Amino acid sequence: MTARTGRALHDAGLIAADAVADADRVAARYAVAVTPHLARLIGPSGADGPVGRQYLPASVELVRDPAEIDDPIGDEAHAPLPGLVHRYPDRVLLLPTMRCPVYCRFCFRRERVGRAGGMLPEADLEAALAYVARRAAVREVILSGGDPMILSPRRLGALIGRISAISHVEVIRLHTRVPVAEPERASAVLARALASSKPVYVAVHCNHPDEIDPAAAAALARLHAAGLVLLAQTVLLRGVNDDAEVLAALFRKLLRNRVRPYYLHHPDLAPGTARFRVSIERGQALMRALRGAVSGVCLPTYVLDIPGGHGKVPIGPVYRSREGLTGWRGTRHPDPHPGSSKSGSA
Repeated sequence: MTARTGRALHDAGLIAADAVADADRVAARYAVAVTPHLARLIGPSGADGPVGRQYLPASVELVRDPAEIDDPIGDEAHAPLPGLVHRYPDRVLLLPTMRCPVYCRFCFRRERVGRAGGMLPEADLEAALAYVARRAAVREVILSGGDPMILSPRRLGALIGRISAISHVEVIRLHTRVPVAEPERASAVLARALASSKPVYVAVHCNHPDEIDPAAAAALARLHAAGLVLLAQTVLLRGVNDDAEVLAALFRKLLRNRVRPYYLHHPDLAPGTARFRVSIERGQALMRALRGAVSGVCLPTYVLDIPGGHGKVPIGPVYRSREGLTGWRGTRHPDPHPGSSKSGSA
């Protein structure tokens, strides 16, 4: 069974007896859930390992940094209706559930996820779909939450079908932890339920190569076999993947499993997550080290979500300056396009 309390985590061999009380204090504030699959991946290394650090509660989560924000990416400021976020002109975020199979300790929606109930009421879902249907500029609907893949195949398939029926919606995207956190849930039945006459992209959240074990690889293969396009989102996390060799191994492993690395997120200012944050300079150094070490198709875009709902911006290293161009080996070269041509047309 999924471990949700300090005692259950201890019984699963994931935390020591003297950590049970602290785990329960954290669980009273922020949702905790570790699936049996993840418990096996965490193993005896516990919270000291790169998988356990992502999922096992720590007392420092109850210490809030002054810079941290309840809603760090500004969902509420851009929510015209319950369960719907409209931040960009051509796409909307639909949140059919605020429940997850597991709860990441760095989650930017940790103030909202895992509450009692957690499902978007049917009337609110109807209103959200009607909102999309009235706005021809919306070309993409992104299912997130919570984790939409905890919905039953019947319910998720019906939702995909209703979105697909909106003529101006061209693409459907779904964000999930399920393939690496509870891979048996990503069954062939669920994969087929996601299939649509329109392109369906599945963005898998994965932060360390150890998360892609044979069971996770099989889950990804089932999704791919159903005709789904697989992407990956990774969060840069101190003590988990803030190392160029670890990131290279992760991105290569994702690509081998037909998953295209899409974004490397700088960690958000969610409450109680300071232990995971690295500096932007550190992230840029890692991206510089990866440039040339892995192929372009293997390299995600390093992004920061501007607090307040102002959207994601690339924050990768700069290779062009007044001094010229910097190659991936760090060597300097003259800029072949130093400015506007004086002989060209105005």
